Amino acid sequence: MYQIKTLNKISKAGLNAFDAAKYACGDDFAAPDAIIVRSASMHEMELDPNTIAVARAGAGVNNIPVDQMSENGVAVFNTPGANANAVKELVLCAMLLSSRKIIPAIDWCKTLKGQGDQVSKQVEKGKSAFAGPEIKGKKLGVIGLGAIGILVANAAEALGMEVYGYDPYLSVDAAWSLSTTIRHAGDLKEIFENCDYITVHVPLTDETRDLVRAETIATMKDGVRILNFARGDLVNSADILASLAEGKVAAYVTDFPTDEMLGATGVIAIPHLGASTPESEDNCAAMAARELADYLENGNITNSVNLPNVSAARTGACRICVIHRNIPTMLSQVTAAITEAGVNIDNLINKSKKDYAYTIADCDAVVGKETEDAIAAIDGVIKVRTIHS
Repeated sequence: MYQIKTLNKISKAGLNAFDAAKYACGDDFAAPDAIIVRSASMHEMELDPNTIAVARAGAGVNNIPVDQMSENGVAVFNTPGANANAVKELVLCAMLLSSRKIIPAIDWCKTLKGQGDQVSKQVEKGKSAFAGPEIKGKKLGVIGLGAIGILVANAAEALGMEVYGYDPYLSVDAAWSLSTTIRHAGDLKEIFENCDYITVHVPLTDETRDLVRAETIATMKDGVRILNFARGDLVNSADILASLAEGKVAAYVTDFPTDEMLGATGVIAIPHLGASTPESEDNCAAMAARELADYLENGNITNSVNLPNVSAARTGACRICVIHRNIPTMLSQVTAAITEAGVNIDNLINKSKKDYAYTIADCDAVVGKETEDAIAAIDGVIKVRTIHS
């Protein structure tokens, strides 16, 4: 029976996606086959050698030491798109909150408590302080057209906004999902110079860190409203606060509060609620469970952040799965080790992702430990696993 360790409270809908006859799930396994995690940090954890996979029930994997996992032959999965609708709805809410000064207005109304019949008069007298523009007809720039960005772009267009989308890595499948009325920006400059609202939906990398900073803010329209529901460090905190104080930026909505952000004029700080819906938690957990089950039982990889996507129906008597470095002659050495054992390869798939590669070989006979050891001894091989039919 496979053991799945949970590092956070994981949705029952997700755990129920595992076949109870094959899987045991809990938080007390010392040597689990795989781990499901949400927000818990794994950077200080020491994994048992038996653990071959980690699934993040969510999109971001900053809480997982991915490089270390790769070196140890541990597949790391995430669940892109599972929480997309939840984040989309909060982004739309954030645009409205940033425009209409709704939160300050609500807070002000609370101060009228106890004034009795004067409340209605005070409301009419004071409401002008909270006026703000409609979003219809305004220009929205969506940076990053993944699962969330596309939903935001399409929804904003349906609400009457003129939408600019920017993503140099836009996939064909994503392009099919994007409304044909969305304007494809050629570069970030086009977004910055034209848009009244800018929302960021890209992963945090060395290239995207401080994407919104003093230099880029200076090229934006006066009174721009900026939304960040992707990662906090995509926006430089000091620069955005200075721009708010100067009036260059009208509002900044972030799902990643920091101490300096709290209470700052023009900042709407939300406590990381993007994916905090029961539907999202169920979707993420169920997707993570399906990814782990397919990998453990069949060696198939879907939505791995450190290994290539490789999926094929099982054939033959056994399947050999090899994680190795993406260097020359690896495939020929692996196949040679199999054929030297007198075993025929029925089907072979090999794909790479940056520095790492993954090979699946379906064989017409079960290979012995000697063959596994021979493959494992090849320079550049990181992990070998045999799955029997």
